[in-house]
Amino acid sequence: MNLFAIGFVILFMAALAGLAARGMLPTVVPVFYAAASIAAAIAYRLDKSAAERNVWRTSEKMLHVMALIGGWPGALVAQQVFRHKSRKRSFRFAFWTTVALNCGALAWLAWMARRYR
Repeated sequence: MNLFAIGFVILFMAALAGLAARGMLPTVVPVFYAAASIAAAIAYRLDKSAAERNVWRTSEKMLHVMALIGGWPGALVAQQVFRHKSRKRSFRFAFWTTVALNCGALAWLAWMARRYR
């Protein structure tokens, strides 16, 4: 298990909570990230189980959409805990692209929230 990835997620979520506590982000933001992360982790677990049983799977596109809208912390932890989608290079590249896009959007949101306070 990659403890760096899990530590990164803990640090990110703590930063979100801290920014919300200081009024630099709307309070709903860390709550949304937590909910999206739980949903993404569940989706990864279900997909891993489906892969093991050779039945219908969650599409990679859906897993990426979940990461893009804010579920990437839960997806990253799930990749490590369930050892799922952690080796395929094309998936990993697309995943980290969604993380970068999401963090860029979050930075823009924080900037806009501060600008219009």
